Amino acid sequence: MPLTDVAIRNAKPRGKAYKVGDTLGLFLLVQPSGGKLWRVKYRIDGKEKKLAIGL
Repeated sequence: MPLTDVAIRNAKPRGKAYKVGDTLGLFLLVQPSGGKLWRVKYRIDGKEKKLAIGL
């Protein structure tokens, strides 16, 4: 189920970075400093990779 705008805004920082899952490997990484980063997890030749999306 895709993340909603409200769920993204309500994601508060914790002591350690944590992920909030979206769909198809896309997730929001919430940093302890309060930063929110979009990342996508994918595989090429059986190796897992991550791509940062945004500025």
